Amino acid sequence: MIDLRLLREDPDRVRASQRARGEDVALVDSLLSADERRRSSGVRFDELRSEQKALGKLIPKASGDEKAELLQKAGRLASDVKAADAEQHEADEETKRLLQQLGNLVHPDVPVGGEEDFVVLETHGTIRDFGAEGFEPKDHLELGEALGAIDVERGAKVSGSRFYYLTGVGALLELALVNAAIAQATEAGFIPMLTPALVRPRAMEGTGFLGQAAENVYHLEKDDYYLVGTSEVPLAAYHMDEILDADKLPLRYAGFSPCFRREAGTYGKDTRGIFRVHQFDKVEMFSYVDPADAENEHQRLLAWEKQWLTALGLPFQVIDVASGDLGSSASRKFDCEAWIPTQGKYRELTSASNCDGFQARRLSVRMRDGKKVQPLATLNGTLCAVPRTIVAILENHQLADGSVRVPEMLRPYLGGREVLEPISK
Repeated sequence: MIDLRLLREDPDRVRASQRARGEDVALVDSLLSADERRRSSGVRFDELRSEQKALGKLIPKASGDEKAELLQKAGRLASDVKAADAEQHEADEETKRLLQQLGNLVHPDVPVGGEEDFVVLETHGTIRDFGAEGFEPKDHLELGEALGAIDVERGAKVSGSRFYYLTGVGALLELALVNAAIAQATEAGFIPMLTPALVRPRAMEGTGFLGQAAENVYHLEKDDYYLVGTSEVPLAAYHMDEILDADKLPLRYAGFSPCFRREAGTYGKDTRGIFRVHQFDKVEMFSYVDPADAENEHQRLLAWEKQWLTALGLPFQVIDVASGDLGSSASRKFDCEAWIPTQGKYRELTSASNCDGFQARRLSVRMRDGKKVQPLATLNGTLCAVPRTIVAILENHQLADGSVRVPEMLRPYLGGREVLEPISK
């Protein structure tokens, strides 16, 4: 959540952020009104309690009619205090409810618009000209089936659409990617983490995934648990309700977890293969930093993602995601999109988001710098979303005979194997 003091001092900035997101601007005025009611009712409650305490000291000293009158007054005052307390509680709950609906403040440099209004910041690598090489590229599913690596038919039989099996070299390729990603993250100073896939409501809500993203979250109603769509959730909640020493920051974690997404609203999109699925594994980077260092850390996360994609030999572009496509918790987000030959376009492989103090306030994660205690900043960045990375590797490194060249960086994790060959060979 945002800082209420900022809302009071500069409501126009918050309105502009809501407008840029394509969200309800009227929410800002409703929140200001609720906050004013909360504060005024709090003042009223304090005044009545103070009067009640003062009266409580006079009653034992009084006698006769005076005491009877004071007791009557005390009864009326007790009723007023109770009513003021109820009003204060109601206003406080309303303020919290509205505040939870408000997205993070959009960074001033973020391009304004919807999903297609991103700005390309840079491009890397060379897109292959398969025509010049004398063959038409196959898509990842055709390649994966020939390699004995991907089985979507049986995935659908067992679990339904958008599920799959990784088999043989496909399973080995996932393990290679995960181990290589964890190795890079560990070398960069991240602490490896295996995180829970089930979390309580507060963890999911605290990271901002029960707002506009709620339709894509799986909820186990009987037990009131949520299946995470990213290890960002348990990593953000790891230090929930804690105060961290400023001199111990930054704290960086690399979480590996299964991820579950309903993919609501994507009917008909990416239905072939394993690009958009309901369950996948991912290595996620997560940072707790001093707010003053948040923008620098954002650039560092992006640099580690670029290092990863470059080592995999994938052509990619970096985009500055537009305001309407940020998600509620991010103030700014950079995506790295890899070129997918058979689609003839770049597709998202990784994201790096700066959430400033938005998640930290919701989860009560703070830092102590001397005597000062304040919310810190959280950031997250995908290092390897496995299925999409496999899609990009198979399509970009395929050979004319249906074999796939293994990126040099992954070879030590695949027993030195340089080429994945169709099982028919």
